[in-house]
Amino acid sequence: MNARQKEVLVRRMRRHFGELKGRTLALWGLAFNPNTDDMREVPARTIIDLLLAAGAKVRAYDPVALEEARRIYGSRGSGFMLCRNAYETAEGADALAIAKEWQEFRSPDFDCLKELLKAPLIFDGRNLYDPAVLARFGFTYYGLGRGKSVEGA
Repeated sequence: MNARQKEVLVRRMRRHFGELKGRTLALWGLAFNPNTDDMREVPARTIIDLLLAAGAKVRAYDPVALEEARRIYGSRGSGFMLCRNAYETAEGADALAIAKEWQEFRSPDFDCLKELLKAPLIFDGRNLYDPAVLARFGFTYYGLGRGKSVEGA
């Protein structure tokens, strides 16, 4: 994935929110490939770096790469937080961004997510979800590439 493509999710966030400063974004998926903690040149690092530079806070989760993320971002202070699970990551966030297609992210409890997030808003960099399903749950959904974006109710 080239550098510009890695920035697409953050550009979509800027287009949606305008200002990112003061926002809190939940990020699912940090590793390069499922079942590895390799974080070299991953989209998640670009997303995290751009969000932090814009003054946003990032709450992140990955089933395998938490220790590697802690090694890389541990000294970033209060702007970056690693969470124990996917739902903790979403709690109180302005939106959810998905950077890796881990199996556990494929079928979340959308009702629970809707309750945890400040607004039902997903930026999906992996096109995990059917936009029509998200619309039925009342989510605003931005998919990339093949994914159709939908506005929630």
